[in-house]
Amino acid sequence: MTDGSTDPAQRALSKIDTSAPQSARIWNYWLGGKDNYEVDRAAGDAFKELFPGIEEEARASRYFLVRAVRFLAGERGIRQFLDVGTGLPTVDNTHEVAQRVAPDARVVYVDNDPLVLAHAQALLTSTTPEGSTLYIDADLREPERILEAAREALDFTRPVALMLMGILGLVEDHDEACSIVRRLMAGLPSGSYLVHYDGGNTNEVYNEATRRYNEISGAPYILRSPEQIARYYDGLELVEPGVVSCSRWRLDFADDGWGGSGGGDGDGAGGLPPEVNEYGGVARKP
Repeated sequence: MTDGSTDPAQRALSKIDTSAPQSARIWNYWLGGKDNYEVDRAAGDAFKELFPGIEEEARASRYFLVRAVRFLAGERGIRQFLDVGTGLPTVDNTHEVAQRVAPDARVVYVDNDPLVLAHAQALLTSTTPEGSTLYIDADLREPERILEAAREALDFTRPVALMLMGILGLVEDHDEACSIVRRLMAGLPSGSYLVHYDGGNTNEVYNEATRRYNEISGAPYILRSPEQIARYYDGLELVEPGVVSCSRWRLDFADDGWGGSGGGDGDGAGGLPPEVNEYGGVARKP
């Protein structure tokens, strides 16, 4: 019988901490996924009691990813994506969206969560024979290591879309978070793009729900002002409409309604979806 300790997936599973809620697993729960534990569901439900709109926030963030990837692969011709802090597999993962538009798209996923590593095989399955996917076990706070590993799968003489989706809030110091973005973008060629969103601090109810979550979490998530979030794009050329609520970014690149593959059902002013507390944008490196 094979020793399970030699299996990377089994080793990863043995490191999973189910004693405290974990943000990727809670997000998975809010999106309707199955890769979570009772501690995550309890934390997710407690958050939802204080802020009932959190599931809509999660869906709006996912729809933003879909529209951004569709925009870059379709209108801007990007064929390489570096998705750092990818989280658990769910509907419309980056490689699925990119390869629907461009079958030859290459996607590198980066995460250091043990459960994500255990599910890496799902991410490593390209949806097309022309494309490819790769998983790197690395920490966001190691930009140079991430870039070195990504060079083995991506052509750094051609543009790359760097995706930082809801991950910079896990870096408590804002200056450090800005530095991480700069160091990652510095290693990418001209014509590359930053795709990003993070939670904003403009809603007091959302702020309080996050504060209570942080009290029980081993990895607090820091909400920031739209002005602080905009600093991540310093030195880059923002694509219209700039840094906005994720639900309002480039609705012309939605498949159906306001969403990704499935649209939205809000009643925002002027026929637009309601704004959410996740702010982001897409920007090009000159």
